[in-house]
Amino acid sequence: MSLHLKHVELAKTLPPRLLRFFARFPPQSPSTPASTTLNTSSSDPNANLSKDSGQSISPSPAYENPFRNTKHPITGKWHDPIYSLRRQADLVKLAEAHGVQELLPFSTKAPAERTRKREESGLRVKGTGVGQRVKGKWWERNIRGRLEKRRQAMLDMPKMVQSWKQLGHGRGWKKFPK
Repeated sequence: MSLHLKHVELAKTLPPRLLRFFARFPPQSPSTPASTTLNTSSSDPNANLSKDSGQSISPSPAYENPFRNTKHPITGKWHDPIYSLRRQADLVKLAEAHGVQELLPFSTKAPAERTRKREESGLRVKGTGVGQRVKGKWWERNIRGRLEKRRQAMLDMPKMVQSWKQLGHGRGWKKFPK
């Protein structure tokens, strides 16, 4: 009974948006499976029929995830998720702020899923792999060559000054630096 009171107190602290979500899509309890299994070991074709209702057990899961698209069992047409990605992200942020994110169904917006995907895909910056170079701007790509030319010009400067003095301060001088 105290566990029930604890859940009631927790529900009183949740914002109305989360309360409406949990009222419409109650959290799965870990003790009940998400889908029912069919009895295929028996040779009786009616072994899967329920004795009290007379209907067969549905092979599709009883709990549909409102964050994922679903396929209609008869027409085969895909239906969009009930909650868009933006609304999923808002619900996940609210649930995370109130400490109930593990009660939400699976979503790509969950922090655990985001970190898993981030670790799986890596940085995804072009040029960070082995043997690759980052494209960069024009001046970033050419700066190494420019600095090398500048260093070589500084090393050749004494010879240039000497030839300048020999030719007579600009008369007949053809090697003006660029």
